[in-house]
Amino acid sequence: MKQINLKINNVPVTVDEGTRILDAAKKAGFNIPTLCYMKDVCNDGSCRVCVVEVKGARSLVASCSAVVTEGMEVFTNTPKVLASRKTTIELIMSNHKKNCLSCVRSNNCELQTLSQEYDCDCTAFEGQTIEYPLDESNPYLIRDNNKCILCRRCVAVCNKVQSVGVIGPNKRGFATHIGCAFEKPLSATSCVACGQCIAVCPVGALYERDDTAKVMDAIHDPDKFVIIGTAPSVRVGIGEEFGYPIGTNTEGKMVAAIKRLGCDKVFDVDMAADMTIMEEGTEFLARLQDKTAALPMITSCSPGWIRYIEFYYPELLQHLSTCKSPQGMFGSIMKTYYAEKFGIDPKNMVVVSVMPCTAKKTEILREDMSAAGVPDVDVVLTTRELARLIKAQGIDFAALPDEKFDNPIGEGSSAGLLFGASGGVMEAALRTVAETVLGKPLDKIDFKAVRGTKGIKTAVVELNGQKLNIAVASSLSNAKTLLEEIKAGKSKYHFIEIMTCPGGCVNGGGQPIVPSRVRNNVDIQTLRAKAIYDTDKKAKLRKSHENPIVKTLYADYFGKPNSHKAHDALHTSYKKKEKYGK
Repeated sequence: MKQINLKINNVPVTVDEGTRILDAAKKAGFNIPTLCYMKDVCNDGSCRVCVVEVKGARSLVASCSAVVTEGMEVFTNTPKVLASRKTTIELIMSNHKKNCLSCVRSNNCELQTLSQEYDCDCTAFEGQTIEYPLDESNPYLIRDNNKCILCRRCVAVCNKVQSVGVIGPNKRGFATHIGCAFEKPLSATSCVACGQCIAVCPVGALYERDDTAKVMDAIHDPDKFVIIGTAPSVRVGIGEEFGYPIGTNTEGKMVAAIKRLGCDKVFDVDMAADMTIMEEGTEFLARLQDKTAALPMITSCSPGWIRYIEFYYPELLQHLSTCKSPQGMFGSIMKTYYAEKFGIDPKNMVVVSVMPCTAKKTEILREDMSAAGVPDVDVVLTTRELARLIKAQGIDFAALPDEKFDNPIGEGSSAGLLFGASGGVMEAALRTVAETVLGKPLDKIDFKAVRGTKGIKTAVVELNGQKLNIAVASSLSNAKTLLEEIKAGKSKYHFIEIMTCPGGCVNGGGQPIVPSRVRNNVDIQTLRAKAIYDTDKKAKLRKSHENPIVKTLYADYFGKPNSHKAHDALHTSYKKKEKYGK
């Protein structure tokens, strides 16, 4: 590729042709602030915070969209540039609801950070404002347009990354705001509840519905038996809320903190992920033998993905595995097997799951999620909510000792842990399916072809002479590519894993929010996934079918995978959803 030579603040730098000024400045050692820019997704230059001076140009240039040219001279911090940025930030704040002390994003707000860095006066421009009602119409997120700065990052991720596109700018001029078509509430659209809009919002205009009070109310109720279970990727994300580097596995401290909240038991949802592999793997092998069964079979553990196919590709629902997600299986096992074993009335049991995902808040409201006649899971907290709850209870996370999950349901294999990363479900399933088919242990159980953050990954696995074509997709735009192949009758795959969020659950819509100045320069998906794979590599129990708890559950209660009893408790159904909430 052709190399371009230029100067940034008189510092020579050489970059590839086509490089944006913003990235060239970073290479030269200068950070340029942004609000609307999001790497690989959004670079419209609409916020004008990233402007710079270019020698010979008649006006300031948006560095996130302008590309370098040979001999260019750029200045990122002249008095003219700094004054322009300060004025722009103050103008943005003039129509921004400034209740920072009570805002969920206080101290992690990109507008707040820039205001402090540029010594802005939030009252510099006072005038007319528009009062917008909150959109509280759904069970997973709240939209507050009074805080929206019209950066359009949420719009970009919804359209380009997720191929959903249920939000966009409505009206024009001063009345412009982000909303849904015909000003419908979000609940009346085909939103999949992924929460990626929250993850990229620079301010507090989008945030998950907070259910922490429900948890503490249950814990303080002497008649309730409260069980809290944590998903695989929560342990490699929650530490960031307490100052740990991205990609730190803080499982032990997380468990210790949850125990100090006062619940009755703390279990690992990795165990339920192992159960998912047993049920899903058995279902897949049965489909391979049945010439009339729908192939490829597609995983069903990501609820945003389930909503997507029900809304946009209902004609392909027969390709979904009928397995509940690990969250659903976890709640079901707690309120059937565990409740019977310990003589607890399921009506008095409160199961709380901690998930990296906002769509999990909708999943617990689905039909077929009540194996014991009551909801399998009662409350879902995101990773962020759990962190807020720990802080609110005065628990010193960093000072806690490492503690273990409770027994007898506390142990999950590291195969179950892999569910947190894109490709992890497939790899966990292959470990069990391969050994089941071959009837002997594998020499190598690492299926590295399905690892990584690439949007679509493919591989061929040979078992007893039969070649299995497999695919893994993360983000719904990539899922759409595979679905279109199936719809056209051109798919060569036998088994497909789909995760709603880019990179999988480690990058879920409920994970700690990373500001753009970090997100644009650090691969958070890879760092969090690495923590999972590092743990798997060191683990003693690395296969779902070897988990002693899984063996006990089948021996004492479910009989065998895909038994009638297992189907009643651990499987579910799907149905077409009409777009736009009809």
